[in-house]
Amino acid sequence: MSLKNFLKSKTFAKQLAIAVGIIIIVVFAALKWLDSTTNHGQEIPVPNLAKMSVEKAGATLESIDLGYVVLDTVDFNKDYPAYSVVQQDPLPNVSVKENRKVYIKVNAGGYNDIRMPDLVQKTYRQALPTLKAAGLEEGKITYKPYLAKDVVLEMSQNGKKLKAGDMVKKASTIDFVLGDGKTGYTEDEEEGTDSNAPETDTETVEEQ
Repeated sequence: MSLKNFLKSKTFAKQLAIAVGIIIIVVFAALKWLDSTTNHGQEIPVPNLAKMSVEKAGATLESIDLGYVVLDTVDFNKDYPAYSVVQQDPLPNVSVKENRKVYIKVNAGGYNDIRMPDLVQKTYRQALPTLKAAGLEEGKITYKPYLAKDVVLEMSQNGKKLKAGDMVKKASTIDFVLGDGKTGYTEDEEEGTDSNAPETDTETVEEQ
């Protein structure tokens, strides 16, 4: 059989169809394999890393082919465990490509030390905003005799007296001693006793 006749034969057409079919199947299988091994076109939802330790967050991300970078340590937040994830970017449930890095910020291990502001001889009304601005909390208030009412006379923490410039932990509770405004008034004067009444003679008579 000549080549020309063979190319026109049903046998050649059948073999050609089989060969084309095999090529199509091989190419399709190869593409599927590449897609499954490279996650081509697949997006991964970012997990919620809040309150996880850095080690746990890293392991969680690596298990789904994502990376991470620790950006910074932020001021201590009592609502999160020490050294746990406080912030992340991208946010939870955002879909990203494989190998995308997630940027995280970590909670500090505790409150920072700050200097005690100078509040002595200020009224409590003036002292309180300054105390709050420094990141401190007001505690127990007691009074002692002093001419000016509600003026700060002493500051203390856990029974230890403080002065301006002393180092305390942020968010510490500070106790105050304030003036009661009553100094200079006696009990008799408050009850209306006549302060001009003559004094009693207290001279002692010597026994004969």
